[in-house]
Amino acid sequence: MTSEQSAARSGERPKFLAQVRQAAIIEEIGRVGSVTVSDLAQQLSVSEMTVRRDLVELEKDGRLIRTHGGAVKPDRAPPLALAENVDREEPAFEARLARNATQKRRIAAAAVSLSQAARSIAIDVGTTPYFAAEALAGRQQVKIFTNSIRTASYLGAKGVETYLAGGRIRGEEMSTSGPAAVEQFESLWFDIAFIGVSGLTAQGIFDYSFEETDMKRVYLSHASQRVVLCDSTKFNRMSLVHVAKLSEFDTLVCDEAPTGELASALNAAGVAITVAD
Repeated sequence: MTSEQSAARSGERPKFLAQVRQAAIIEEIGRVGSVTVSDLAQQLSVSEMTVRRDLVELEKDGRLIRTHGGAVKPDRAPPLALAENVDREEPAFEARLARNATQKRRIAAAAVSLSQAARSIAIDVGTTPYFAAEALAGRQQVKIFTNSIRTASYLGAKGVETYLAGGRIRGEEMSTSGPAAVEQFESLWFDIAFIGVSGLTAQGIFDYSFEETDMKRVYLSHASQRVVLCDSTKFNRMSLVHVAKLSEFDTLVCDEAPTGELASALNAAGVAITVAD
């Protein structure tokens, strides 16, 4: 009796050898263009760590490009995907929270000052949006909408009326995403939305995660005032997911004024710049 027959008789799904797994991964990525670690792990009945090791090996062979949480076909990577100004891996939330914390808190405070008249506020995932949530903790008569579990938990404990999008939980970031989350918030309209990014260039704003990009686009398309929060270390840096063009948001709140090509592109797109002091 083969291992596959034994597994079928016992009700278990068969395990796959490395070569077979990797062939299946390449077949899937060729079919749909991109894959996620969690989906592959479920399909192949292996751990996510095993899938990540397979993706590393396949990337070494040039057969795919790894992204945060998955991989894409080489021809689907954005321009300059191998350039020095591209950040491929997303650091852990706690590490990002400590990085440039003083500047991020200043940015968050300046952003929140723009929302004095707002009654419905959308807050994206990310560290600077989380600091904005902290700055909103004392605000009364507002409704907060977010897909960040951390933000929802913090504001809920402070007594702020908070709504968390229901959907698939991304454990590393403690966020929700997916079709269910998008559908819930697509029926809403926000007075202001605070958007977190991993990079900002003349081409637009970037993020690490495919899973969260759809929610960012909901915030951008369903808000009267669209505010991007970005510290200067992210200027002229890209990640593998292009979220939106500069013309798709209204205001950039940062700790230093952009210069050069980036400043010119922001001006041409009509983006207002607020430098936190």
